[in-house]
Amino acid sequence: MRINKFLATAGFGSRRKCEELVTAGRVKINGKVETNLAFVVEENDKVTVDEKRAELPSKFTYLMMHKPKGYITSARDDRDRKTVMELLPKNLKNLMPVGRLDYNSEGLLLFTNDGKTAEKLMKPSTEVPKTYSVKIEGEITEEIAEKIEKGVTLVDGTKYKPCEIEIKEVKERKSKLEIVIYEGKNREIRKIFDTFGFNVIFLKRVAIGTIRLGGLTRGTCRLLRPSEVEYLKSI
Repeated sequence: MRINKFLATAGFGSRRKCEELVTAGRVKINGKVETNLAFVVEENDKVTVDEKRAELPSKFTYLMMHKPKGYITSARDDRDRKTVMELLPKNLKNLMPVGRLDYNSEGLLLFTNDGKTAEKLMKPSTEVPKTYSVKIEGEITEEIAEKIEKGVTLVDGTKYKPCEIEIKEVKERKSKLEIVIYEGKNREIRKIFDTFGFNVIFLKRVAIGTIRLGGLTRGTCRLLRPSEVEYLKSI
């Protein structure tokens, strides 16, 4: 099995992410750094990433977390900030996050050691709907919401696909919204509203497709139900 596919299947992220791990010199095969992306991992090879053993799972695990604000979605951080990995159960530290939520956002974050499913979910072309509860400074109008729904192009040329917005409440110079996006680019929602002069002061992902966060407490996790796992695999 090629090294990037092996690492992805072992739960170290998408194949592209795993390629970056290899080229950065963070992967060792039998104790020797390996940077050749064409390397084929054999059955008895010992593979490590940052000295952590990479093994093909005997079974796949799927978990959801209510990520709190103030944690980054990463295995480690050079600025010594708290990471979501610290919140995983001790026996499930081998799971990796599917996609990201930024430092100042909270809500539903999925984890798995099923690299194939994770890679599929993270592809923008898959267009899995992601639902967010959003609060902004300023009173949004239906006219502005309709403009955002049609798709937005930033001044730097970045394009965001059409989305769906429901205005929940406009009161005291603040607006509460529910927005559904289909790409999930880096800081997409914050950048879109910033373009229209609105500052996002609260951002919470409440659903990925049909999988909903529900009443899960901040900082806690639970395994996905069989029906939720079946949904992920059907995407």
